[in-house]
Amino acid sequence: MAIPVPLRLRRLGVTTLSVVALGIAAVSLPAGAHDDDHGAAGPCPPGQQRANERAGDNFALACLPGLDIAKLDDRAAVLAPGEIEKSANIELLANIPKSGPFAGESSFETDLAFQGDYAFQGNYDGLSVYDIRKPHKPQLVTQVLCPGSQNDISVLGDLLVLSVDSSRSNDTCSNVPQSATIKESWEGIRVFDISEPTAPEYVASVETACGSHTHTLAPSKDGRDVYVYVSSYSPNVNFPDCQPPHDQISVVKVPVAAPQDAAVVSEPVLFPAEEGGGNPPGGYSRETSGCHDLTAYPSKDVMAGACMGDGILVDISDRESPVVTEQVRDTENFAFWHSATFNNAGTKVVFTDELGGGGGPTCNPTIGAQKGADGIYDIVGGQLEFRSYFKIPRTQANTENCVAHNGSLIPVAGRDIMVQAWYQGGISVWDFTDSANPKEIAFFDRGPLSTDRLILGGSWSAYWYNGHIYSSDIQQGFDV
Repeated sequence: MAIPVPLRLRRLGVTTLSVVALGIAAVSLPAGAHDDDHGAAGPCPPGQQRANERAGDNFALACLPGLDIAKLDDRAAVLAPGEIEKSANIELLANIPKSGPFAGESSFETDLAFQGDYAFQGNYDGLSVYDIRKPHKPQLVTQVLCPGSQNDISVLGDLLVLSVDSSRSNDTCSNVPQSATIKESWEGIRVFDISEPTAPEYVASVETACGSHTHTLAPSKDGRDVYVYVSSYSPNVNFPDCQPPHDQISVVKVPVAAPQDAAVVSEPVLFPAEEGGGNPPGGYSRETSGCHDLTAYPSKDVMAGACMGDGILVDISDRESPVVTEQVRDTENFAFWHSATFNNAGTKVVFTDELGGGGGPTCNPTIGAQKGADGIYDIVGGQLEFRSYFKIPRTQANTENCVAHNGSLIPVAGRDIMVQAWYQGGISVWDFTDSANPKEIAFFDRGPLSTDRLILGGSWSAYWYNGHIYSSDIQQGFDV
């Protein structure tokens, strides 16, 4: 039975679909404390704040006033550095450590994409390509040094797209950081030709307003073009190419036959001020000034967006003129709407909350089970209706950054099952077929990188592809 797969197109390229058999064991989430005062995290131990700021992304949010790490209860954390805890129905088949120009601690491994026999891994300093014809023996085949965080990555056909959300001196791969206050600085998307996967060819760059933090892809209905929906946020009056209010996204059109002609074709405003759009300041949830992540389901002409303080549904039947059709907020438990994943039928969306920006230890009883978690919404009559939260039930140490992060659907007929990364909380496989009662059915968790300091690490993204789970570990490389 062929099952349509509504993954972000950065994860497309599925050539065989199979029903995955997993042992089911319901795991109760801890009740935990419900503390409304920890929407901002910090203060950090000496040196961590500076390290988080240098890391970019939202990691510095872990060091804002309001959360004293010393007061977090991590007594239930059981793993030491180098130790592994896992369920009986999951096995680590292979690990390829970081190497070459990506070996350093600040050279973070990021997102993953797949096509045919290859996996593509983003890194703050470029991208890596792996041959995965033998998943238990993957091979690193090439690395492309091309700095520009976070190099969020997507693949469709022979095209690979990277997002650059750090201001650079130019659009080539020979660049250095340069202040966004300088008009000539560049950030946006890079387009590569991967018709020969072992030798990606850089063919185009497109500058976009406020850069490109993440993106999602949708082919045109005639297949002649690929549309790149670019998410970016946090404008600044001092940045000439990133002016407030920036309640918009960028739509880039890439002709399949001539990718060098890629260009911005529209900049639709999703939260027009005159209609009261965007989450207001002063609350627990982050004020909206753009989107962090979009996920397209092209065959259904719909897209879901996680936009800082808002979750949205978007009609993309006109690829160049997306229109918001639904908008929801969670000002009690969601600090930062981070990502969105459809179920297979397109009747549900899992939104993630990146409490603390991904740089803080939020998986513990002090934070509780409803913050830094997933929010499960059913789509009923075109409206998003909240059903429940899901969060991993294991306590992580105070030196482990842990929060809900990137995952994908596992295509099982009649079921809604997702695999998901939780940074140093490891990876979790969980079932949300019953939207109101999600349950974990498998997990894999490494111990902290250090008992003395919080080193940003863990699984950035964990995705199912052709019968296996692949994880991009920030510090420890590529896992199967």
